[in-house]
Amino acid sequence: MSQITRDSIMTLEAYAKTRQEFRTQVMLHKKNRKVAIGENVTLIFEDELTIRYQIQEMLRSEKIFEEKGILDEIDAYGALVPDGCNWKATMMIEYPDPTERADMLTKLIGIENNVWVRVQEYDTVYAISDEDLERATEEKTSAVHFLRFELTQNMIQALHMDAPLSMGIDHPVYHALIEQVDTMVCSSLNNDLTI
Repeated sequence: MSQITRDSIMTLEAYAKTRQEFRTQVMLHKKNRKVAIGENVTLIFEDELTIRYQIQEMLRSEKIFEEKGILDEIDAYGALVPDGCNWKATMMIEYPDPTERADMLTKLIGIENNVWVRVQEYDTVYAISDEDLERATEEKTSAVHFLRFELTQNMIQALHMDAPLSMGIDHPVYHALIEQVDTMVCSSLNNDLTI
């Protein structure tokens, strides 16, 4: 799988010239990498392109142009790029009303550990969550989590042969199921996996 290197990051000046076009490309790409699980949880499956865009935007907003700062950003975000045997996703818990969101975040503690994927008849794979830092407290969970789904070679081979993929969340307060993930999304996610 391609990883982000210093050579793949544009200078601030070069990025300023291509930003709008690059942003359009990334937003189009993300359409087939978003999965809504129920009404209030969205998974955005990251890859080299989405993370490279995040890094470019961070460098731009923070006006980072020194080599050490650029390498630090690559280091920080590079771990979110899948490595060929897994999927990595940003999980967003979304409630438009701030009061309801605050209330639900207290009820959804542990939800990040209850997100799963299933390939055909293989065992359910639960997400490994928030490896970078703890995002929940005893009082509430965070609205954003980072997840990793580790797949076996058999699962990867089955997916490359168009095996059905399902996803869901099994939490006492939030239960949702997608019996069959959209084929365009499956196709995009298969690009993250190597046989």
